[in-house]
This record gives sequence, C-alpha cells and structure tokens, in this order.
Amino acid sequence: MKGAGGTSGGIGSFFIGLLMMCGGFYMLLKAIKVTSSFGFSHSLYSADGMNLTSGMIMIPFIFGVGLMFYNAKNILGWILTFGSLVGLIFGVISSINFRFIHMSAFDLIVILVLSVGGLGIFLRSLKAIDKNLPG
Repeated sequence: MKGAGGTSGGIGSFFIGLLMMCGGFYMLLKAIKVTSSFGFSHSLYSADGMNLTSGMIMIPFIFGVGLMFYNAKNILGWILTFGSLVGLIFGVISSINFRFIHMSAFDLIVILVLSVGGLGIFLRSLKAIDKNLPG
C-alpha cells in the first residue's frame, strides 16, 4: 500500500505534520497586526520634495471616467482611468504596515516549533523510505 504522495512514507506523519503546520501558521498569522496609513491627505508617492496624495490621484480618475462615458473609444479616458486605479492600488499596498503583537518567548517558540517542525514532518512523509537501510 502506498503512503502519502504515492511514496512509502507514512500517512500518520503526513496528517500530524499537516495539523502541526496549519496550527503553527494559524498562530503566526494571528500574531501579526496589520495597519495602514492610507488616506486622502497621506502622501502615497514623493519625488524631489513633491508629494502626490491619493486625493490628487482621484482627479485624473474623475476626468478619465468622464471621458470614457462621453466617448468610450477615447483612449485617453481609458488610460487616465486605469492608470489612476493602478496608482491607487499600489499606494494602498505600499502604505500597509505589518507588526507582531506582544508575546512571550514561550509563545514564539511554540509557534516556530509547530510551524517548522510540522513542515519537516510533512515533507518527510512525502519522501520514499528505503527498505534496504538498517534501522
């Protein structure tokens, strides 16, 4: 009978590793606090002392939408609209901050052991076991 991944590795270690890995990565992601400094007055991009805010990016977006509704074949309207949307999306993504919550060293060690240990057991279960080796 074949084990996990069609190899001779163990099904039990596959599921134990998967559970440990899922639990560890869940706890790791739960310990990360995500904040954003995005807003209409917040500077998204700056070059040579000139700041470009998200409100400023909305101005070409408004003109682009107006041009698109006036004449859908106007390429300038499409460029303004989708260029502004791309600028807003990149601005939002670049303003995201990731921080760990306060936790004890024990909590961090448990998270790391579950995550990395589970990954090791999971990958070992996918490896073929050589029956010719002693032990």
